[in-house]
Amino acid sequence: MLERILTQNVISLWIQWQFFDAPKNILKGWRNFLKFNLNYFSVQTLLKTLFSHWHRYSYSYGKKFDPGRYFEAFTFNVMSRVIGAILRTFFIIIGLLIEIFIFFSGLILFLGWIILPLLLIGSFFYGFGILF
Repeated sequence: MLERILTQNVISLWIQWQFFDAPKNILKGWRNFLKFNLNYFSVQTLLKTLFSHWHRYSYSYGKKFDPGRYFEAFTFNVMSRVIGAILRTFFIIIGLLIEIFIFFSGLILFLGWIILPLLLIGSFFYGFGILF
């Protein structure tokens, strides 16, 4: 690294940093944010366990066949699965919406970084146009 700094001029070092090194780091950070969000909301796990019991709350049907107890356990277990599916779907939707937001924010940041030098040059010309 030090040899490269000593043998190249400042302009070529800046171009290397502006258009190659920094965008690579921006893409790495963007990818880490996207991975973190999916992991934070556990989207893959929530999809795998979509119709599981909510917090593993379930009634046992018992050893003997008792229609009242069977109906009560069946009703509670179905409701537990429905509540679990509704809440997991809600969290999956929130996670995916935030994932979309992170994607577009990263895209804007990345493209903004790439066109930033053009905006700087354009601003100089615009400023000189106002002065003269």
